[in-house]
Amino acid sequence: MNTGANATLECQQRLWAIAAKATHWPYVSDVVPGMNNLTILFDPLATDGAQLAEKLQTAWDADLISQKAGRKIEIPVIYGGDSGPDLEQVAIHTGLSPAEIVKRHTAAEYIVYFIGFQPGFPYLGGLDPKLATPRRSEPRLVVPAGSVGIGGSQTGIYPAASPGGWQLIGRSELQLFDPGFNPPTLLQPGDRVRFVASEVLA
Repeated sequence: MNTGANATLECQQRLWAIAAKATHWPYVSDVVPGMNNLTILFDPLATDGAQLAEKLQTAWDADLISQKAGRKIEIPVIYGGDSGPDLEQVAIHTGLSPAEIVKRHTAAEYIVYFIGFQPGFPYLGGLDPKLATPRRSEPRLVVPAGSVGIGGSQTGIYPAASPGGWQLIGRSELQLFDPGFNPPTLLQPGDRVRFVASEVLA
């Protein structure tokens, strides 16, 4: 199920509501909300895909909105220096000083729209539009775990070391993913996140 190109909180809330219902449908084994889309894993030998699609459409037309408030979670971040090697580049692009970027980045309350790209990676809505910065033209082969980045109009955190092209402005020691946890991801769709500057090295 795909709803379009631009993510909005209202759209994500509708997807969360449908996901909560679809989790209890017969023969559905997993439901994964994404950006403007919902992936449903089901047993094709036990249920008909076309009928499942009709149920999804009916749920979407019902205009359900998830009312869950989500948890409030603070994430300590070291901004700049080796922890945020692209902070200066973001400053150049936006015309703001590094100190102003940190101020604006920590002032907002973000909403976890969905988890994707890698286990535990939160895509966060609520970035100040003046901080929006395109991804790097050449992605890094290795982005350290805990790196906080800006990619276009979104901000997020890398739970594990991986290749990546977001502009890195800081890093956190907070562990976002552990397969031994239940659930294994610290952040969940609907959670509210605030970044707290534990140190600024710019």
